[in-house]
Amino acid sequence: MDRNTIIGFVLIFAILIVWQTTMAPDPAEIAKQEQSLDSLRQAGKLRADSLAALQPAEQQSAAPVDSAGASPQIAQAYGPFSPAARGEEQFFTLENEVMRMLLSNKGGRIVEVELKHHYKVILDSLHKEHKIPLKLLEDKKNRFEYLFPVANVPTGSVSSADLYFEASKSGDGKSITFRAPTTTGGYFEQKYSLQPESYGVLYQLNMPGLSNALDRNSENLVLRWVDYLDKLELNHTYERNYSTIYYKPVSDDYDYCSCTSDDEEVLDGTEVEWVAHSNQFFASALMTKGNPFKGADLKVNVLDPENEDLKKLTSNILIPASAQEFNMEFFIGPKDFETLRAYGNQMEDIIPFGRSILGAANRWVIRPLFNFLTSLLGIKGLAIIVLTLLVKLALYPLTYKMLYSQSKMAVLKPEIEALKKKLKGDQSQVQMETMKLYREYGVNPLGGCFPVVLQMPIWFALYRFFPASIEFRQVGFLWATDLSSYDAAFWLPWEIPFYGQHVSLFTLLWVVSTIAYTYYNMKVMDMSNMGGANAQMMKYMQYLMPVFFLFFFNNFASGLTCYLVFSNIINIAQTVITKNYIIDKEKIKQEMEAHRKKPKKKGGFQSRLEEALKQQQAVAEQRKAAAKGKKR
Repeated sequence: MDRNTIIGFVLIFAILIVWQTTMAPDPAEIAKQEQSLDSLRQAGKLRADSLAALQPAEQQSAAPVDSAGASPQIAQAYGPFSPAARGEEQFFTLENEVMRMLLSNKGGRIVEVELKHHYKVILDSLHKEHKIPLKLLEDKKNRFEYLFPVANVPTGSVSSADLYFEASKSGDGKSITFRAPTTTGGYFEQKYSLQPESYGVLYQLNMPGLSNALDRNSENLVLRWVDYLDKLELNHTYERNYSTIYYKPVSDDYDYCSCTSDDEEVLDGTEVEWVAHSNQFFASALMTKGNPFKGADLKVNVLDPENEDLKKLTSNILIPASAQEFNMEFFIGPKDFETLRAYGNQMEDIIPFGRSILGAANRWVIRPLFNFLTSLLGIKGLAIIVLTLLVKLALYPLTYKMLYSQSKMAVLKPEIEALKKKLKGDQSQVQMETMKLYREYGVNPLGGCFPVVLQMPIWFALYRFFPASIEFRQVGFLWATDLSSYDAAFWLPWEIPFYGQHVSLFTLLWVVSTIAYTYYNMKVMDMSNMGGANAQMMKYMQYLMPVFFLFFFNNFASGLTCYLVFSNIINIAQTVITKNYIIDKEKIKQEMEAHRKKPKKKGGFQSRLEEALKQQQAVAEQRKAAAKGKKR
């Protein structure tokens, strides 16, 4: 061993001796700490972690906790719950493949839930989109507390949110138990158990001997659940209109509070199976497993658009105080139809497809068809185009009749123009003679309405379908980044009232294609039966209506406006091909001439319409004569 090594060891040894000497605790300080710990034990503030070796609740009887050393103020404010009145907040995590849940021992509640496979999109100052983790139940103003009715406290109740629970996490890290003992020998225990690859969380209350600590005149505990809904989507208008509280009474169908205004539902004496706080695409639901809730008071408060939160949802739920245990389950996740349907009890109905026949069509026809097309094509945007094509093919027989009727009207257009010149200035007579001409040649002027009328239910169904289906959330197609929200092709430097700051390119294309389609049809349509002024007004309205709809459709889901654009494109293609290559105009002329020579039956819609025009003309002539008499 050389000289340098020996010197090094000596220096290290010297440093260790100095360190131990200088850093050793002062004997007086040790005595002071021991005295403090003894006083804390006497006051009952240091509670043994009894949960570390917990036995099942039905096999264990809790010994009374001594609170004689608690301060008079704490004993007065918390009564039998005073042993849990002081402590230090600690946080715990439960995690599986799809979610990460943060819990606190203060109140024994969920602090936030992060969904691993879903994201929130925010816009920066340049309107660029950025994805951040999506979290539910994270607002610091939220409350999830039990109000224990206690007779001898000033407020009449003790809130679990003010109590510090003893926490015990399972060995596999998938469940955690929070317990708050009482001075009467009972306790209140909450157990959360996370399920593998699931958004479900088993939630169990164990309350042996708890009734001894409660006011004997109270039958129920009140679970107060306050949830400030975060703005999770770019289109806050849609999100606001699809967010509310849903609930399911035991003896009735599901129902919900108003989505558009403040509302309250009082279910006094009505047993309830589940309550769900719902955003547009995500929900936090609390379901019973066994005994139902004994009632509920549900409130929705719509917050100002400038507020950082969307709505304030408040659910006051009644749980029987005499129960030794009460089993529930949380669902905290995306509103996927099949996932929710697996829970039963109409849980899938918190997806706002609608309650009428349109809602049924969305659930059982359009949704399965979209799923099939998506599995076949792999791209949801292509599925929308194929669905549009299928709808148009299904309606083509009616479209053909409409175009055939328009072709007949085009054949008669020269004769109608001749009538206008002959009866110039007498619009009533022109209308009546035009209807006679239609009847004589077998032309139905309303033949073009049926395809449009039959498509309207499909439009209304899709209007509800795209903003309600999480399958389209943040799914892009072409320039659209989210088929469940508007497509912002570019942004204006300012916001236009009733329009917005973004410009939907799908909507612009729909307006242009609609005007082009209208112009093409107007060349063969005749408005003479509507009167001169009315005809001109109708002509202008045909062009102005798409412009008016520009303001409404700009904020619509891009999946719907994409459907409308390709619907127009297919309309134009069908019209051009059918009129120019399928319909034989010479055959139409022969058919109309043959119909003219046939004896006409009396009655029918056109005869009634003709008679109504005659009566209208007679009334007009009487008014004209009366007006001339007054002038004399």
